[in-house]
Amino acid sequence: MASSTTTSLKPVPPVTTAAAWRGDGLAHTSEWIYRLSETQVKELESLGARFLSENPDLRTVSARDYPLVSCLDAVKSWGEDVDYGRGFVLVRGLRTELYSDALSSAIYYILGLHMGDPIRQNEMGDLIDHVYATSDKTMDDPTALSSKVRDKLVYHSDSSDIVALLCLRPAKEGGLSCLVSGAEIYNEILRRRPDLAPLLLEPFHWDWRRQDHNAPADTYTSPIVSLVDGVFSMYAGSLYILTAQEYAGVPKLSSEQIEVLELFDTITYEEGMAIEMDFRPGDIQWLSNYAALHARTTFWDWPEPQRKRHLLRLWLSRDAGRPVVSGFGKSGVVQVRQAPRDGQDEHPDARFDVFSVSVPRLTS
Repeated sequence: MASSTTTSLKPVPPVTTAAAWRGDGLAHTSEWIYRLSETQVKELESLGARFLSENPDLRTVSARDYPLVSCLDAVKSWGEDVDYGRGFVLVRGLRTELYSDALSSAIYYILGLHMGDPIRQNEMGDLIDHVYATSDKTMDDPTALSSKVRDKLVYHSDSSDIVALLCLRPAKEGGLSCLVSGAEIYNEILRRRPDLAPLLLEPFHWDWRRQDHNAPADTYTSPIVSLVDGVFSMYAGSLYILTAQEYAGVPKLSSEQIEVLELFDTITYEEGMAIEMDFRPGDIQWLSNYAALHARTTFWDWPEPQRKRHLLRLWLSRDAGRPVVSGFGKSGVVQVRQAPRDGQDEHPDARFDVFSVSVPRLTS
């Protein structure tokens, strides 16, 4: 990435859709919460039980194998919220405290199949991953994995069209999920420094190795903002842009690029920008990585392993017709669920049945 100038691209106009919101406005409403009915819960429990009985291969099972009736319109509405609305929805009402973790995983995976196509989250092929602290590392440790520590997480985007989290068990204290509108951040940058805004459309190097220790390369490239056919999308998280600077061969950031990243982070953390939510057992958060950034506050666990904070994570590819620039985000490097990267053999520890993937790997 060569040094950039602020005249190479024109600013994108302000975003005026529902994707541009402030947390202090949404926090006083419940419009972002969908509550499942008793009929819908029973349908999902019945489908989940059948999923466990049949135990299909997670790489090949389809939504058609587990059709929805009572939940069909609900899933459509969630997709509309994620694709064309505020960019997220919280679904509440599953009785996970009564389920085995395998049944919770089965219900979750079925809903995931109807919301998109699951993709692999690491080089081991995991289609369901676990946010479950296995060490006391902090995120200033380059070996720390964000899903395996209790430390706070800075705002970032994940490597998929949709990231979903299902809460099995909340923390003893802390662990709030925090969301902020990418469009509103951009709008604020336009208001304050329109000269810097075009830099967000130019490619940056991102640290791949720190996100996945087994990644096949140190970095990948992506702009922060995509604008195609008038559709605004964002992929962000300055931490991985800054740590990518440590690798040989990565061009150094210009002073203007550093300035826009600093302004981006300043705005992101300003009071009133974000909305915070405290996950309850059974809550599912569906989130568009193109619309909102997410973070997490530090949390403290119960001492017993079976009571520790435990979330299930899905990464979904979703064909919603959203146009983005080529290679935007990590879309160019993620793996489809059907087979490993580049015709390689499956990892010897790969797991593709719901009973196995419902148990977290004890990696740190």
